[in-house]
Amino acid sequence: MDRFTWANGLLEMNETLVIQQRGVRLYDGDEKAKLDVGVVLLSTHRLLWRDQKNHECCICIPLSQIIFFEEQAAGIGKSAKIVIHLHAAPANKDPGPYQHSKFSYIKLSFKEHGQIEFYRRLTEEMTQKRWENTPVSQPIDTTAGPKAGRTRAVGIVGIERKLEEKRKETDKNISEAFEDLSKLMEKAKEMVELSRSIANKIKDKQGDITEDETIRFKSYLLSMGIANPVTRETHGSGTHYHMQLAKQLGDMLQAPLEERGGMMALTEVYCLVNRARGMELLSPEDLVNACKMFESLKLPLRLRVFDSGVMVVQLQSHSEEEMIASALDNVSDKGSLTAEEFAKLLGLSVLLAKERLLLAEKMGHLCRDDSVEGLRFYPNLF
Repeated sequence: MDRFTWANGLLEMNETLVIQQRGVRLYDGDEKAKLDVGVVLLSTHRLLWRDQKNHECCICIPLSQIIFFEEQAAGIGKSAKIVIHLHAAPANKDPGPYQHSKFSYIKLSFKEHGQIEFYRRLTEEMTQKRWENTPVSQPIDTTAGPKAGRTRAVGIVGIERKLEEKRKETDKNISEAFEDLSKLMEKAKEMVELSRSIANKIKDKQGDITEDETIRFKSYLLSMGIANPVTRETHGSGTHYHMQLAKQLGDMLQAPLEERGGMMALTEVYCLVNRARGMELLSPEDLVNACKMFESLKLPLRLRVFDSGVMVVQLQSHSEEEMIASALDNVSDKGSLTAEEFAKLLGLSVLLAKERLLLAEKMGHLCRDDSVEGLRFYPNLF
């Protein structure tokens, strides 16, 4: 114990904390030290011990003082220990809790376990000997004063230096992020112009481009988004804006609706439209108001609200009788169907499949069995 010196408990420059463990008692050889239970800290350069109640009571020993160490297993009423054998105390050692000791080794008694991981990390540090490559202290310029000493990155100065470095790094990262965002917005405008140019070329050279190339170009255009999205900045607000938006939706949704059987849930339409609009996102309210104008503008689309409140966009040519007949035919062929099973058969969303079955039930063609297994529809034989 006479190898330990008093410390302030702060890490010095170039020193890194490796591991710490609470509930550790120190032994001077085989005798309990006069210190209470505390926290043992292992850094890249030192072994420190600090009282759990009185944090000002802190002692340390350089790792270079350790000769070797070994484990001591726990016994009945005894905690597991690590025995550390030390070199003799140097003549110019700083003051510590003990001036003389008859033992050349100390023991760390782990009351709250953790000795296995601590022993492993201590073995790594003693093998790497990082304290030899990165010394913690630097001599002060002798011209600054009559005495030589050491500088430490501790206390308020060290904390302020680390905070300043972290602030500079954060400012740099934020600046780079905004630069990337500005470049992305510039590239987005270029991509919109490129898509418009490709669309015009397809129209002008329809005869020179094969059908496969045309399909490929159009798929590229769809992935790029709408070339000229209707926005409040370009078409104002209110009714005029919703009218122009409805016309653009009519052109855009025609092909997707035909591919999906003539009907799409409004939530699906919302996702599809905003993905195509890119940066000019559309609010749910504006989408609903635009869809309500389909009929008044004599567009080939309609907004429909089912009895359950589910809103869908469908083609004007979409036949309700065909939809009911399809539901009845599929249920009759299978004997019975749930909404999930019907959705898989037709390639629809479960929401739309359920609405079709409910509509067929409302018209008296189907009946239901609502049990713990879920809602299942059967042909109505009555």
